Amino acid sequence: MSKNIDKSFLFSEEMEFLFESVFDKLPIAIDILDAEGNIRMINKTFLDYLGLEKDKVINKYVLDVDRNSRFPLVLKTGQNEIAYRHKFANGKEAIVHRIAIKDGDEVIGGFGMILFEDLNELRKLIEKNRLLETELEHYKKTLRKIHGAKYSWENIIGKSDAIVECKKKAMKMANMDSNILIYGESGVGKELFAHAIHNSSKRRDYPFVTVNCAAIPEQLMESELFGYEEGAFTGAQKGGKIGKFELANHGTIFLDEIGDMPYTMQAKLLRVLQEGEIERVGGKAPIKVDVRVISATNKDLSKLIKEGKFRSDLFYRINVLMLNVPPLRERKEDIPLLIDHFLSLLTQNSGIYKKVSKEVYDILEKYDWPGNIRELRNVIERMVVNSEGDIIRKTDIPLYILKKELPVRKKGSGLQEMLEEFEKEIIFETLKECNYNKSQAAEILKIPRSRLYRKLKKFGILEENNEVK
Repeated sequence: MSKNIDKSFLFSEEMEFLFESVFDKLPIAIDILDAEGNIRMINKTFLDYLGLEKDKVINKYVLDVDRNSRFPLVLKTGQNEIAYRHKFANGKEAIVHRIAIKDGDEVIGGFGMILFEDLNELRKLIEKNRLLETELEHYKKTLRKIHGAKYSWENIIGKSDAIVECKKKAMKMANMDSNILIYGESGVGKELFAHAIHNSSKRRDYPFVTVNCAAIPEQLMESELFGYEEGAFTGAQKGGKIGKFELANHGTIFLDEIGDMPYTMQAKLLRVLQEGEIERVGGKAPIKVDVRVISATNKDLSKLIKEGKFRSDLFYRINVLMLNVPPLRERKEDIPLLIDHFLSLLTQNSGIYKKVSKEVYDILEKYDWPGNIRELRNVIERMVVNSEGDIIRKTDIPLYILKKELPVRKKGSGLQEMLEEFEKEIIFETLKECNYNKSQAAEILKIPRSRLYRKLKKFGILEENNEVK
């Protein structure tokens, strides 16, 4: 109610006429009291609720009509009571408003209204609202499953200073809404970071859409990103098709390998980022979109700009925030953790349980991993599948990694001598792992025991009593 309602108008003939012609016909129970607590106006809905005739109520003191009323207190203090539970003298319970009508600081009357005439109806509404919230959350979860980010910060494994600092920086970026460019070599986990950033941003309940710019043919990229209308070109499906940007509306679009985006498409992408709208192929009207763009590349975009292969204006649009994900060779202390993580995942998915010998940990930690985490995961899977027994040993490591362990060729030594030296080392290391059990070593090396004995004698590592020197 207005703070400056004139007292003379509140109880005037004009007000009574307005009340009778408008409020009396409303299906909501309403009454108006004067400053002394007398009921001056009451509509038919309220009278029906109370079960009283109008002449038994009008100009009567409110406590004489309803002995439980708190209106005298409201009129005295000027403090409104909003959505209060009240039990009327007739035994009915309801949720009511009691509002002091003021002229400046002076209380000149009161306005009463029943918000819910039946508490059971209120309970039903609350339950319905709870069900709607549950249903909404269900739909949000379903949407996240269909077009959502799968990974969070917990999926980024590592305790090295390099990865910890990178995660801290990315977490700060997640709280902002600016576009992000993620740099990093192939296989370092750029997409993992993009997922985690989206999942902890204010857009988490909306779609996360991935586009691999290197995998889409140039002639299809525009329709893939922006969609097309029916009949836009030969082969266009009936009804047209929604593009990735529309699909990501209110969420995040992840443009992977953006350095491979065709130059002609870069201008169209720039317009989307500048104007916040897309236009479908064959469309006539622009469509507004609200999308956060996270891009990723393993290429030097500055070099591509100098070569005329990437637009500098687009670069500045996508590179508002920049995140550099370190390669695995710069965080080697994380390799044992990653090995254990991948072994655990393989056990969960396939039921195959394997352990890794200390020597294998040492060898894999020394390797430079040009393919980074993706290469490490592939190597772990290969070793799990190919290894015999429960322990992954040096002999299960792919040869291209093991060759880093090959002895340096001595001056005058040929290929045969180098191979024999390497073979001797492999056999001796396997024996050590088996606690010098020759039968077990032969089984691991996948050679007959008799052949192993001949090798041991040849390399001079077997005593006459068949014990290893």
